[in-house]
Amino acid sequence: MAFKLRAYKEPNFSLRKFSDAPDAVLRLAPKDMTAPQNFHATSIFPEYFKIDGKWRLAEESRMDCVAVYEEGKIHVREFRNIKQGDRIVVGRTEECEEGIYVHVDCFEQEENKDTPFSFRQSRSRETAFSYDYEQLIELLKHERKHGYVVWVLGPACAFDYEAREAFSKLVAEGYVDALLAGNALATHDLEAGLLGTALGQDIRTQRPHFNGHYNHIDTINKVNLHGSIPAFLEKEKIKDGIIYSCVKHDVPFILNGSLRDDGPLPEVYEHTYVGQDAVRIHISKATTVIGMATVLHTIAAGNMTPNYRVMSDGTIRQIYFYTIDTSEFAVNKLADRGSLAAKGIVTNVQDFVCNLAKGLKL
Repeated sequence: MAFKLRAYKEPNFSLRKFSDAPDAVLRLAPKDMTAPQNFHATSIFPEYFKIDGKWRLAEESRMDCVAVYEEGKIHVREFRNIKQGDRIVVGRTEECEEGIYVHVDCFEQEENKDTPFSFRQSRSRETAFSYDYEQLIELLKHERKHGYVVWVLGPACAFDYEAREAFSKLVAEGYVDALLAGNALATHDLEAGLLGTALGQDIRTQRPHFNGHYNHIDTINKVNLHGSIPAFLEKEKIKDGIIYSCVKHDVPFILNGSLRDDGPLPEVYEHTYVGQDAVRIHISKATTVIGMATVLHTIAAGNMTPNYRVMSDGTIRQIYFYTIDTSEFAVNKLADRGSLAAKGIVTNVQDFVCNLAKGLKL
C-alpha cells in the first residue's frame, strides 16, 4: 500500500465572504498574561486573519491560545506568554464575519461511501485495526525520510522485554525523532537495564523479585550518584533499553515531572512551564505524534498539536496523531479534549510496538 499525503485545500479567497470581510480587530493586552475582552481563542485547525486587507495564516498554532499580530505575522501564544501591549485579535466568529476564518475542511478526504446508518463507527475493542497498522507502517516509512515523528510514552512501554527491545529498534532505525515522557518511563527503563526488572518485576518472566519494590528507587539513586543519565549508562555499563538507544543515537528525550514522582531523575523538568516549553520545541516540528499508554502526557501533547504543519518550503501538510491504550476511554478522551484529528487504537502497548516493529521488518 503506497502512502500518499492528503493534499491541503487552500481557502478560495475570491469568494465574497473573504473579499467583503472586514479587517480583524486588534486590541492591546492590558497587562502581562492577560488578553483583552472578547479575545479569539485558537483551535487545532488552520486559522486565517484579515489584517490590512490581506488574509494571513497563523503558521505555527496550538489550541486555547491567542493570536498576536507582530512584525507582519500572526504568532500564536499561550496566555502565560502574553505581554502588556501585545496586539491581540478579538472576535468569536469563524466564518469571516470579524476577519477571522477557521479552515476546518482543509485536507482532501477519501471518498465517503458510508450509508446514513452504519454499525461500529466508534474506536473500541471490537474495531478491526489491521488497516490502521498498514497505514501507520507506510506513514512511518514516509516520515523517516520526510517528517518528524514524536513519541509520547507511558511507563508500561518499559515493562516487557520484547516491547522494550522493539522500541529500541524503532529508535535505532530512525523512526523516532523525539521522545516525550515522564520520570516513570525513564526510571523503569533504566531499572530494566540495571536490574532486569520494572517496578521490581522481571521484564522477561513477570515474576516479582525479592525486595523488588526497592529497585526503581535504587536505580534513581544510582543515576543521581553519577549525575546524569548518560553518565549512569556509561558507568554501569548499560547497553540496552529505550533511553539507552535515545542517548546512543542522539534522539532527544524530554522528561516532565509530576506530583507523584520518586527522585526524580536529574533530567526531569521539575518546573511545569519550563517542561512545557521543552515539549513544544519538538511538537512545533512534529508531523506525526504517537502517544502510548499515558493519558495525561498524550493529552498534554495533543493540546499543543494542530492538525497541520507549514513546512520549510511553504507547503502545508497534515499532522497525524495516534493514541494507543488498552482503555476505550483513554483513546477517545483526546477527542473530547479538542484534538479531533487523533486516531485511537485499543490494544496493549506491548503488542502494538512488537507488531509495528515486525511490520517494519526490524
